[in-house]
Amino acid sequence: MSDAETAAGPETPRGGPDQLDEALLATLFAQSAVGLGVLDPQLRLVRANSLVEGEDVGEYLGHRFTDAFRLDDPDGAEQLMKRVLAGEGPARDRLVRGRLRRIPGDREFLVSVYRLDGPGGPEAPALGLLAAVVDVTERQRARARNAALAAVRDAVGGSLDVAATCRSFADALVPGFADLAVVEVVDDVLRGADPPVGPLPPGTPLRRAASGRCDAFRDTAEGAGEGGVRDRSGVTRRLAARTPYALATTDLRARLVPLGPGNPWPATDPDGARAVAETGAHSLIVVPLTLRGAVLGLVSLYRCGAAEPFDEDDVSLAVSAATRAALGIDNARRYEREHVIASTVQRRLLPQAERQQAAVDTAHVLLPGRDSGCWFDTIALSGARTALVVGGVAGEGLQSAIAMGQLRTVIQALAGLDLEPEEVLARLKDTADRLADERAALPPADALQGEPMSAGCVYGVYDPFTRTCTVARAGHPAPLIVGPDGRAVALDVPEGPGLFSTDSALFAPATVTLEVGSLLAFCTAELLSGDRAAERITETLARPGRSLQQLGDDIVYALPDDTRSAGAALLLARTGTVSDHLVATWDLAQDPTTPATARVLVRDRLQGWGLDEDTVEATELIVSELVTNAVRYGTPPLRLRLLLDSTLTCEVHDGSPASPHLRHARTVDEGGRGLFIVSRLASHWGARHGPDGKVLWTEQDLPEGEQNGAKDERNGAGGER
Repeated sequence: MSDAETAAGPETPRGGPDQLDEALLATLFAQSAVGLGVLDPQLRLVRANSLVEGEDVGEYLGHRFTDAFRLDDPDGAEQLMKRVLAGEGPARDRLVRGRLRRIPGDREFLVSVYRLDGPGGPEAPALGLLAAVVDVTERQRARARNAALAAVRDAVGGSLDVAATCRSFADALVPGFADLAVVEVVDDVLRGADPPVGPLPPGTPLRRAASGRCDAFRDTAEGAGEGGVRDRSGVTRRLAARTPYALATTDLRARLVPLGPGNPWPATDPDGARAVAETGAHSLIVVPLTLRGAVLGLVSLYRCGAAEPFDEDDVSLAVSAATRAALGIDNARRYEREHVIASTVQRRLLPQAERQQAAVDTAHVLLPGRDSGCWFDTIALSGARTALVVGGVAGEGLQSAIAMGQLRTVIQALAGLDLEPEEVLARLKDTADRLADERAALPPADALQGEPMSAGCVYGVYDPFTRTCTVARAGHPAPLIVGPDGRAVALDVPEGPGLFSTDSALFAPATVTLEVGSLLAFCTAELLSGDRAAERITETLARPGRSLQQLGDDIVYALPDDTRSAGAALLLARTGTVSDHLVATWDLAQDPTTPATARVLVRDRLQGWGLDEDTVEATELIVSELVTNAVRYGTPPLRLRLLLDSTLTCEVHDGSPASPHLRHARTVDEGGRGLFIVSRLASHWGARHGPDGKVLWTEQDLPEGEQNGAKDERNGAGGER
């Protein structure tokens, strides 16, 4: 390059600066991927490119920016532009909503506004504004779809309740994805049954499990009819034929259905068509809830009013969301089925009716819930005593209910042996240990093999003659006791090891003497969890003039909600005594003539009670054999007692700890038939031991007429209990 050329500087482009600027602007407005618009100080468009694909630029020129885009908040947008025009700085990436002339539906725009300074710079009046507009409607829709799908993934599957799963699913889709949502489930599926294999048979009842609606359509949705989107949870319907709902359950494919006056199918479902019209719904997606070819239900999604109609991308999202929901519903259904079976087993293994006891009034409360292993029992023992039992096997499901039934059966058998409470629990723990060993010996592939077992039990015996209650417990809370004056009675029962624990500590009992009319509450651990639980139950038991059932209800009313969902058992007992008129006691001499004396005393007493001759003769023979055995093999003191209740009880006490054994005498034997005769005449018999000797006892069932007479005797004596 010559020196002259260098001194002249760079070559000026042809046409001058103005032509260059114009070419630059023309290229920028023509090629920019962003919509550009130049606004004059009055915020009117004076130059623009194709702001949005499909729109004619000429329609915008001369119009105010807010009118061209029909913004939802034109005043707010104008105030923002005026602040930029006044020099307060640019506005970048502001999300606004509006509508265009030629494209239906709501749109979302990302707008940035910049001030165009004049020759005088920022201090001089502005020449106008430059607006950069990006249509982010599809981007926002995709983001909303992803958010809706993420909401479904987060919300669905956390509950094992079918209805709660459906509610979570509907709430996750409304209002972010749909204005209205209805989830219907095959009626049998809600009860835990297996879902039918598709296609869904005609007439299969669908029950509305959940519905959701945004606030803008809440009032109209409440007034809609049965066939549409009205919130009628629990209502069962059979789908009308030749409708999108019925077709979706037939071919198991989702459908995108525009709703309008031109559709032919509303004629076959007028109730549904009327409901759709009342809500203003214009777009519908129907998706069957399917899993492995089985149909669990149906999902109906609606958009109403000015909302953008559904498109095929929305259908894909609805199908993905419905697949997730179907999996959650099926898991909940399986749990519900197992829970129903476990609850049924538990109910069948528990006492089916209140058992009348000699000197104790009882009532129970069983709260259904996840825990299917809790149980209670009242067991009549010899000598008008009553065993009160409450226990629980930790865990849920059928296996817990089965273990509960095994333990309850064992404790009933042990109670019949007249063992002390601590010995009953010791032998019950031996049985629990064997059950645990059996589970541990299962094959490794068995799901139960690695599941730990845990259980607790409290066992108490109330004796109305001594008015004492002896209690032992194994990993279980001690009972609560309230005296007839409303004050709590202290009962410090040492806690023994749990039934399935490896602890080999001994069980220690505690005995308390109770006033007549005292209340005992045997509770599972769930009832005693929480702040002041024991005090709350004790205060409830102290309320005067309440029956046991009313007290049980009052305790339930005061429970925290989580206790009700877990399930619990409560056994209430009010102590009493046996009327002196129904008991006869004699101290007898250790003499060979005593059996004859005893027969005379017994006959006189039974005739006074009005019992028939057959019962009197059988009792005479029973007493004669028992007293003879005590005279021959026992030691003083010798005592005979008769007790009349729903059965007739005979008891013979002596000071020897040795128990007789039932023998089968041979034909030539002169003795050994006494207890055999007793066992044939009595319904039950046995021996129980105490610190001062033993008691041989028998129970005889009374004919129906004599049972009624015994009740009259109790009532005539004042009904002391």
